[in-house]
Amino acid sequence: MTGDDRVDEDKRATLRRFATVGASASLVGSASTATATGDSEPRDAITGYLSTTPGAHFSKIRDDLKLGTGETQHHLRTLESAGSIEQFRDGDYRRYVQTGRFDEFEKRALGYLRRETPRGMILELLRSPDAGANDLATALDVSPPTISKYAGELETHGLLSREDGYSLVRPETVLLLVVSHAESFGSDAVSLADKADQLLVYDG
Repeated sequence: MTGDDRVDEDKRATLRRFATVGASASLVGSASTATATGDSEPRDAITGYLSTTPGAHFSKIRDDLKLGTGETQHHLRTLESAGSIEQFRDGDYRRYVQTGRFDEFEKRALGYLRRETPRGMILELLRSPDAGANDLATALDVSPPTISKYAGELETHGLLSREDGYSLVRPETVLLLVVSHAESFGSDAVSLADKADQLLVYDG
């Protein structure tokens, strides 16, 4: 088997794996039905991938699914036209989710959970709601000005309040996003998800 053959086989295996997820998703039917060209597998794969990795940006989708740039653009446009997925702007990124699955707050949260330092801040605040700027800087091994910079962004986008220390807005919603897609956020998120029941606060 040549190197190119191995690459093609790896690509096919990756597409089949995510296409299996995508084909079983409730929103995929319209995309597959609308594409009778015989190349629905990449589209099912993209939809399946986004069901497990919502908020992924264009390059991550392309690279993780081993697709070409033009191929990825074509299939994303087709899925958007079919109403199966939607995109939203997140700074310099175009991020993608399944249509109608997340509200605007959740989309913003997903965008920041896909960035290393803000994700670390969010996870640490879920673990330790009383953590301050210095605590976060120590936990993440970054400078206090870096924490301050991202805290300002999170506050501007309605994810963080700095009125009395640092506190997440809608922490239960953010925790649910982390738990639901923990593997796509990395090992730290998986560790937190395993202890999520200890982080929930019940009223009454």
